Amino acid sequence: MSCTIDHSHDEVRQKLVSQHEYLPKEIFTGVEILLQSNLDQERLNQIFHLLKKYDLASEDEKLHRNRSFEKLIEENGAG
Repeated sequence: MSCTIDHSHDEVRQKLVSQHEYLPKEIFTGVEILLQSNLDQERLNQIFHLLKKYDLASEDEKLHRNRSFEKLIEENGAG
């Protein structure tokens, strides 16, 4: 999941807010906490792309993304 565009902290936060109603509560809260820390660009891009079009993803894809979110949250101590 590589991207040539670096997404700003604000872009990631806006994307999180736009997908809020589609995300499980614990994922939303965990990512919100993550965004309060000083994340590197790679993490910001990773979160942005997990959030991108989350609402349009299949149930299987959402489960896959949720596992990725949970791993990120756990690795960064936000869970």
